[in-house]
Amino acid sequence: MFIDIPSELEAALIDLPLPPWELGGSFLAKSTMERYRTELTAAPRFEETAAALRHALTGEGGGYAVLRLGNLAKALGTGDRFLRLVTGFAAEVAVPFSPFPRWPLWKDIGVKVDKDPGKSSGIGYNAFHMDLVNGTLPPDYTTLLCIRPDPLGGGPSILSDGHAAVARLSEDSRALLAESAYHYGTFFDLFGVGEEYKPFPILDGSDPEGFVRFTAKMLERSELGQAHADAARELAEELVRGQVSFMLQPGDYLIVNQRRFLHGREALHNGQETVPVADRRLLLQLFLRAPARAGSAA
Repeated sequence: MFIDIPSELEAALIDLPLPPWELGGSFLAKSTMERYRTELTAAPRFEETAAALRHALTGEGGGYAVLRLGNLAKALGTGDRFLRLVTGFAAEVAVPFSPFPRWPLWKDIGVKVDKDPGKSSGIGYNAFHMDLVNGTLPPDYTTLLCIRPDPLGGGPSILSDGHAAVARLSEDSRALLAESAYHYGTFFDLFGVGEEYKPFPILDGSDPEGFVRFTAKMLERSELGQAHADAARELAEELVRGQVSFMLQPGDYLIVNQRRFLHGREALHNGQETVPVADRRLLLQLFLRAPARAGSAA
């Protein structure tokens, strides 16, 4: 769902200088969240907009939202003042945090032409996945703020309803996906995402709203038994079949409920090496922990 900001709210937010945030460990401090909420809820139609955002993410049939903040980005630029406002919106959904102690709260995802093309900072197709799939407590939400889209016109975001894709699979495939037979990636120097989960099931049958612990990269980069690999490949095909795609514009803020949707990106347009680094696609990423889980995550 795309959510536009009412004009009277935009006008109020442009004149609302929120204070710098503080962190408690890697989580946004409770005092900052309370201060931001006090300031923002005084703005006209903010609570209405925040309620629409939460409903888009957790209501029936929902699971992702794009908050259209482009006018605010134009008015304020994309520096600290703008990021504080976006952080304030994020805090209406869940608790912002960084699982990477060596990085800031908002992590840059730029474009590197010499990187693995399938990585988030690469130039190729970034297949469907959930972030931090191999942690016992992955972020409940992953969010991406578009600072600059691909100037050559590539790189649409792709999303797919993980549970809907699973429902289209055979009973045998679902049974295989529920077995702890999958693994992917490394796990080190992380905060707030539990312990390493290896091996893990793609489906956790004990929780109907649980994560679909899937990353398409496991099909090429993990040694899986044939039957389990085939079941995961079938799921990958269903995710593609049910995908939605759209181009993020400057100031668009995509929030994905990882308990419902998986995400990825189509390839950037050919010719990225001709684009100056300062003009290439740039996203900022922020993770969110659902309030009921924030204490156990810390």
